[in-house]
Amino acid sequence: MSPLELFAATLGVIAVWLTVKQNWLCWPIGLVMVLIYSYVFYDYKLYSNMLLQVVYAGVQVYGWWHWTRGASTANGRPVTRLAPPPLLGGLLIGLVAGLALGAAMATWSDASQPWLDALLTGFSLVAQWWMATKREQCWPLWIVLDAIFVGLFVHQALYLTAGLYALFLLLAIHGWHQWRKSVAVAA
Repeated sequence: MSPLELFAATLGVIAVWLTVKQNWLCWPIGLVMVLIYSYVFYDYKLYSNMLLQVVYAGVQVYGWWHWTRGASTANGRPVTRLAPPPLLGGLLIGLVAGLALGAAMATWSDASQPWLDALLTGFSLVAQWWMATKREQCWPLWIVLDAIFVGLFVHQALYLTAGLYALFLLLAIHGWHQWRKSVAVAA
């Protein structure tokens, strides 16, 4: 565990807690966290997760913009629920992206967990997009992903990050409960 990993983990807890509370400050704090974690994951040869953090940086900026530009509720944009076709489409995109990235990492890199890392990355992009657009279904997807991430990070001896993702798992359960209470008309 490095001081950098500890700092990033602390920012991560703050960012996810603020997300659960639908506070727009989750996005700039999350931006700093993902930039630090991109370096940490590079150092541990989790290249798909490193790339994921870079993409997350862009999504953090988008989420910040999206949550603050539409003040139709006290918490900015309302929470909505995806209909089955876009829900399944998003999951299919996550699967295809994960398989393509896994094939690339297994072929052209020395990634330590090319397939699992890539599949988690593909589905995490979907979950992050749904979070940025305030879709209730981001939370159950995060619950599944965070549980798997805990195992991956324990395997990689990133124990602090594994603990962080265990906390993310608990926050995702809480977030799902909180967001379900504020779901607007289905979108």
